[in-house]
Amino acid sequence: MSIKFGMIGGGVMGEALLSRLLQRQIYSPDEVLVSEPQPERQAFLVEKYGISATADNRQAAIATEVLLLAIKPQVFTTVVSGLTGLASTPDRPLVLSILAGTPLSKLEAAFGGYPVVRAMPNTPATVGAGMTAIAAGSSTASHHLELAQRIFAAVGEVVEVPESLMDAVTGLSGSGPGYVALVIEALADGGVAAGLPRAIAQKLAIQTVKGTAQLLQESNLHPGQLKDQVTSPGGTTIAGIAALERAGFRSALIEAVRAAYGRSQELGK
Repeated sequence: MSIKFGMIGGGVMGEALLSRLLQRQIYSPDEVLVSEPQPERQAFLVEKYGISATADNRQAAIATEVLLLAIKPQVFTTVVSGLTGLASTPDRPLVLSILAGTPLSKLEAAFGGYPVVRAMPNTPATVGAGMTAIAAGSSTASHHLELAQRIFAAVGEVVEVPESLMDAVTGLSGSGPGYVALVIEALADGGVAAGLPRAIAQKLAIQTVKGTAQLLQESNLHPGQLKDQVTSPGGTTIAGIAALERAGFRSALIEAVRAAYGRSQELGK
């Protein structure tokens, strides 16, 4: 059977996508080829998923449907230089890139004539709860976008945005797991300060954040509405919210997104 899905780079994010594409039977193991330079990592992926692996990027790049670039941005030029001449192949797969800060112009220059989609998944994708934004290149047709959406839907939610908003996406959902982890850690520290054992405080904090997010998602409530519902006059929650406002909690999160957005713009130049 021919290789339909080729992947260059067998790291954590690439494996997360691979595992769920196989679980959902979007691709079967004999349709997948992963190019990975480390022999130990190759052996692990082959044993765990039953796919084929190689150290030759060109073999993965002749996939008939999708070529996923799951490499570090700093090795992009080196990887692409070894793929010269591929444009002459009869089947041009959809090139999916999850390289941070690598614009469509650079991707399309490297893969002339190929349909290209730039994607920004976040780390919760590794447990199937990710948020991925995708932006289409100039040679990308509607069926290519549908394929990209189907692939990234395997690891969570997907939205399509113009590439001009990718830096903003990076600042919010790309970097957001770091902010949320900090919030959870601080909540747990607060619980410990109030007398809770560390393990219980952390469990309470994690489930509170997870449950609140799920409630907002399923109820379609505005966050402000939910906040109003749980704050009674003179109660504990409004006392806590007042303390957060005095400390600049809301503005700190806004500025965190803006700072990450600005840094993403700098790195993309």
